[in-house]
Amino acid sequence: MAELPQEEKERQGTSPPPVDVRLSTLENKVRLRRKQLADKAADYLITAGGIAVILSIVAILFVIAAETLPLWRSPTATSVTTLNLSQPTPQPGTSGTTVVIGKPLVFGVDEYQSIAYVLRDSGTIDFFTLPNNQLLQHYEVKGLQGQQATAAYRNGISHDIEIGTATGIVIPLHLSFSSQFQEGKRTIVPDVKEGKAIQVDSEGRPITQLVYHEDDGKVATAALVGSRTLIFLAQEEKTSLLGESSVEDFRSDLSSELKADVTALALDKHRVNLLAGTTNGDLYHWDLTDLATPRFTEAYIANSKPGVGVTALGWLLGDRSLLVGDAAGGVNVWFQIRDPNDPAKTPYHRVHTLRSHPAPVTALAPSPRDKGFISADEQGNVFLHHSTSEQTLLEVHADGGSVHLASFAPKADGIFALTGDGRLTDWFLYNPHPEINLRALFGKVWYEGYDKPEYTWQSSSGSDEFEPKFSLAPLAYGTLKGTFYALLLAVPLSICAAIFTSQFLHPSLRNVIKPTVEVMAALPSVVLGFFAGLWLAPRVEKMVPGIVLMLIALPLVTLAASFVWRLVPLQTRSRFKPGVEIFFLAPLLILTVTACAYANGWLEGAFFNGSFPQWLYDTTGVRYDPRNSLVVGFAMGFAVIPIIYTICEDAFSNVPQHLVSGSLALGANRWQTALRVVLPTASPGVFSAIMIGFGRAVGETMIVLMATGNTPVMDFGAFSGFRALSANIAVEIPEAPEGGTLYRVLFLGAFLLFVLTFLVNTAAELVRQRLRERYSRI
Repeated sequence: MAELPQEEKERQGTSPPPVDVRLSTLENKVRLRRKQLADKAADYLITAGGIAVILSIVAILFVIAAETLPLWRSPTATSVTTLNLSQPTPQPGTSGTTVVIGKPLVFGVDEYQSIAYVLRDSGTIDFFTLPNNQLLQHYEVKGLQGQQATAAYRNGISHDIEIGTATGIVIPLHLSFSSQFQEGKRTIVPDVKEGKAIQVDSEGRPITQLVYHEDDGKVATAALVGSRTLIFLAQEEKTSLLGESSVEDFRSDLSSELKADVTALALDKHRVNLLAGTTNGDLYHWDLTDLATPRFTEAYIANSKPGVGVTALGWLLGDRSLLVGDAAGGVNVWFQIRDPNDPAKTPYHRVHTLRSHPAPVTALAPSPRDKGFISADEQGNVFLHHSTSEQTLLEVHADGGSVHLASFAPKADGIFALTGDGRLTDWFLYNPHPEINLRALFGKVWYEGYDKPEYTWQSSSGSDEFEPKFSLAPLAYGTLKGTFYALLLAVPLSICAAIFTSQFLHPSLRNVIKPTVEVMAALPSVVLGFFAGLWLAPRVEKMVPGIVLMLIALPLVTLAASFVWRLVPLQTRSRFKPGVEIFFLAPLLILTVTACAYANGWLEGAFFNGSFPQWLYDTTGVRYDPRNSLVVGFAMGFAVIPIIYTICEDAFSNVPQHLVSGSLALGANRWQTALRVVLPTASPGVFSAIMIGFGRAVGETMIVLMATGNTPVMDFGAFSGFRALSANIAVEIPEAPEGGTLYRVLFLGAFLLFVLTFLVNTAAELVRQRLRERYSRI
């Protein structure tokens, strides 16, 4: 059979393809395989990058949350030991020491909680080691001359003690503890120094209760003689021109105002306020401003239940807030508040009411570190309270019946309770953030010296007696306030500019203007803040009426210029590219701004008495803050405009052209098409742009920090300042002790910012999807 021609074989497909064709096919397969591998690698890489970003954000959230969680940890008190002070064990080498047991009058502990001391009515001070109860030193007060002590007073949280005697004398004592190191071991050595005795009662009657304060040679003391005789004595040391010093006494009998037996006394360290509680529940107050003639001011009812006697008085740290315990177990905090009808008067008011005891209160003791205190009752219950947060933090129980004395450790990390039978119970206290609860962070709190409950942020002061104020409400308010003023300027300008650029401007001009606006986003916020704080704010202060006039005149001039442009014949207008009219409008706007600036002086003289800031204060009582919300609105709005503009312009430009053409073909003009077709169709993108701008404004730090006075006030006015959460973190975090309350509250502020932006973005995405579904059907 004859062989078929080559052409016939190729036609029938029986001949193999040429070599170059087979190589080309193989190369295509290899190239396709490489492309598939590259696509898969890119897919894995992008997926891994996205997952890494999500995990990073989640990790940041967990780190922030972990730093805030300790704020909500409940305090704990762990029992350490219970000692019987009626039977202290003599320390080795002092077996011959005779211990005279008596009723404890005053109790205290040194800084390291290694030595405790007890002043007994026998006139002796016993120092013993903790926790083994070994007697370290037995000191007899020489000034008593063998007499018994009838009363004693421990001066606040210090180791100054005053003893009252049966002859009306007060003996001041100063206890100190020094550290000595021997063979690498620390030894605490106590020391007692007796001061000059003072004859308080000239008749020499026994003192039953006593309060005392001394500072810089000035002494003030009040002593109860009997049950209803109250003697006040003040001493001042004066130096003559010749250098001779003398002591002047001011003695007053305050008994005439008393209507019942006195059960408790309180004298503040400033020697200004003396208070006495009585058996019928009255609280008497004397003003000691004039030491020579103490002035009785008022008698208050200490308890809402009539006839319930006052059993204990004390002061919180700083001696401004008075602690009151009564026979019904009630515990209250009082302090002075200015009388709105007579500012010269500052009567005491019951401000905070804490958890009540089931038995009469027997002891009150302030914390040496904060506005906390402990209260104890006749059944051995010991409560830990905090005045600012108005909460009772924990409860412990002392064995041995009624608590006679209670005290904090000097570092507020321990609680001591001494019962009537001489049993001393010691608890280790863990209480790092007592001033924090939801009410203190987000509610109104009545702080010391304030006329009413308020939202206040004030984290530090120059004194350890300061009451921290950690309300986040004014910071959150300031954050939203700054965002509002920024978006008030940025949103309308951005959207209108985006509509004009995408729908009215010639492409050649759009290609120049859009990148120029987008470059504005690259300006550092610190530069904008610097510009706003140092250049813009002083100029705005000088021409507020002119700026307000600009905000009114510029839109009116724009509308008038647009109307005039429409009057120009169409043949003339058609010679120019669409959008070129902006270059004719710009000079008019510049002239308008200049005219408003020159008109500012006339406006201030004609309507504001020559000075708008002074007129504002005289008329409304509002002080003009040079770095205010108006300045922030201009500066932060300038920072937000590029972001909103870019996204809106892209959204408008991506509206399908057939929708625009169809609208124009049906007879609508460009403005009708832009407002009724383009804007609704692009609304998901516009909404996303606004929300992104909102997030940018909420998280802004440097502009807010430099362009405002950073005053945490809740005033929505445009001429007042504010403090935002982000700026507050930047200001406070360098000075916040790590692990402290301020440190963790700042992290809580960061957590709130995180949650706020997350919720806003989530809600924005849901709304965007709804809008997209609605207008995608068009």
